[in-house]
Amino acid sequence: MAQVPDPGRRGAPPSRPPARRRRATPEPDDRSAISTADWRRHGVRRTWRTMHVVMLIILVVWCLGPLLLLAKFAITPTQDILRTPLKIFPNGIAWDNLDKAWNDVHISKYFLNTVYVAAGSWFMQILVATTGGYVLSVLRPRWAKYINGAVLATLFVPAVVLLVPLYLIVLNPPVVGHSMLNTFWAVWLPAGASAFNVVLVSRFFDNLPREVFEAARVDGAGPFRLFRYIVLPMSKPILGVVSVFAVIASWKDFLWPLLVLQNPDLQPLSVRLPSLENTTDKGVLMAALAISTVLPIVLFLVFQRVFLRGAGLGGAVKG
Repeated sequence: MAQVPDPGRRGAPPSRPPARRRRATPEPDDRSAISTADWRRHGVRRTWRTMHVVMLIILVVWCLGPLLLLAKFAITPTQDILRTPLKIFPNGIAWDNLDKAWNDVHISKYFLNTVYVAAGSWFMQILVATTGGYVLSVLRPRWAKYINGAVLATLFVPAVVLLVPLYLIVLNPPVVGHSMLNTFWAVWLPAGASAFNVVLVSRFFDNLPREVFEAARVDGAGPFRLFRYIVLPMSKPILGVVSVFAVIASWKDFLWPLLVLQNPDLQPLSVRLPSLENTTDKGVLMAALAISTVLPIVLFLVFQRVFLRGAGLGGAVKG
């Protein structure tokens, strides 16, 4: 009977370490625009990479060019803006444009008005969209399909058609009894009536796992507890998307605030800045415009991950 050599004894053959497995390199997909054989050619690969670089430069210039030009005009003297707009600070930098725009033109007050308008509009849209989507998608009463059809039908109505009836309602509300003109409520309440947000959130709620809802109901969770502790924590991606849409739409809205906020002390930047064009220095006006674009850009940069994750309307929780 053959004996197995003991590795601990002298003269035994040394044990070999296990061979490392080579990582399998993924092969290119032949269903793309260029086959694998063509991509291995130096000329084809160089041509496509050059095209990618050129397209990237065009997109960067197309998207960032106006913002960079506005940032340059914000700290450029007015004479340089009018005479040589594309030269890079031929007569120095005018940092006082920002100070004059913030203090002399009172951009700070209009900036706060815009923040108030955007914050109230955001809250109303989140409140209506989440509760409406929760009723239509999770609770699903018998009349939910009729309400869902009515909400979808309002998407085909142009917004311009609703201006006159909505203005009459704000002018003489049926329950309040006095006009809401020159109040922020005239902007906040109509902003909540967004059928698009309700449909968007309800479609997201349709993708959430029903097993979690059933387990919560078995444990004794009611409708409000289910909404507060189960549905909302699972809906952070879509809440981020609706928040970005709501704030940016409210920040750049012009027509409706112009109609209902006739008091200049309550007007946001989108309404007040065009009225200051004829009475304000060009460099100071460019500085005011640059200040008004800071918050939307910062908001998107901060919430871009949430926005991009929720843009696909995914988010079903697994596990």
